Amino acid sequence: MTVVGAEQLRQELEVLKFDRRPKISDAIAAARELGDLKENAEYHAAREEQGLCEARIRDIEGKLSNAQIIDVTKMENTGRIIFGTTVTILNIDTDQEVTYRIVGDDEANIKENLISVNSPIARGLIGKNLDDEVTIQTPGGDTDFEIVAVEYI
Repeated sequence: MTVVGAEQLRQELEVLKFDRRPKISDAIAAARELGDLKENAEYHAAREEQGLCEARIRDIEGKLSNAQIIDVTKMENTGRIIFGTTVTILNIDTDQEVTYRIVGDDEANIKENLISVNSPIARGLIGKNLDDEVTIQTPGGDTDFEIVAVEYI
């Protein structure tokens, strides 16, 4: 997991524990005051939301406790592509350049050009060096790329 990804999870955990959890407790208490709990939709909805919130809290805490956080900014840029690097590749056929950052599964967001280390493109790039040409199997078939920039940012 990258430093940014770990920080985002910590922020989400803080919101869940100190903002959302108390609001759910208040909603449960208010719903209890409405009477019969068997037919109280507000109570059941609040309890379900509480279960989802607690599950997410456990999930985040588990991920953070087992995470190996890698900060590439503290490493020497050797031009080698590793987890956390930002890579610019050039599609040799179309001359289209695209920049990706290789991140953990939880951080991946293709709209922000953050690709999972387990994605086919990242797997094809990991271990390669600046100026290498690689063939990566994409949904459209094998595509040839040239690595034009490797940044440790």
